[in-house]
Amino acid sequence: MHRPYTIIVSEVTVDGKLTLRKGRSSKEIMQFMDDEANRYLHELRAKVDGIMVGAETIRTDNPFLTVRYVEGKNPTRIVPTSKADIPIDANILEKHAPTIIVTSHSAPEEKVKALEEKVEVIRCGEESVDLIEMMDRLYKKGIKKLMVEGGATLNWNLLRLGLVDEIRLIHIPFIVGGTDTPTLVGGEGFYSFDEVVKLKLRAHFMRGSHLITEWEIKFEG
Repeated sequence: MHRPYTIIVSEVTVDGKLTLRKGRSSKEIMQFMDDEANRYLHELRAKVDGIMVGAETIRTDNPFLTVRYVEGKNPTRIVPTSKADIPIDANILEKHAPTIIVTSHSAPEEKVKALEEKVEVIRCGEESVDLIEMMDRLYKKGIKKLMVEGGATLNWNLLRLGLVDEIRLIHIPFIVGGTDTPTLVGGEGFYSFDEVVKLKLRAHFMRGSHLITEWEIKFEG
């Protein structure tokens, strides 16, 4: 299997939160990023072939996922969603950039057809999206470098399958708290230190008033 070189990029509070509460938009926190931090984020977008977010991020944030703070080409927008559950008026379905919706063979036909009228739809997996097959097919479509902007569930599923190469974080100087508030990585979590994803700090620096940290995934063997 071939797959894109994959980088998770996220803005996180000091306590690792992505939003103020479950169901709240991450845009509320992102509004506190200064211009230099926004330029860093959009420089990364301009350097990759594809940008991926989960369906919950589309429903909650309704992002455009385009390059705006710097000059550069918009990457292909990619959303894995097992049931093709994307609002038909979502911004990513407009013509600002190419979009690929990845869904399963169990997705309702009427939803798939409605999406196909606007963007490309591919199917991977029976009941849920097969992320390994998805990555292979994206690579074959020319997505050699992929940026993932969350959310927590997508980050977890990619990490647990060993499909991530780097993590880059824009640190927001807030403490949010909250037991159910989404963090950088959700899901069921690992149960032993033999399983956890191990990282190596490659770089840390300031962009504007924000600390940026860049981490490499340490693959075993």
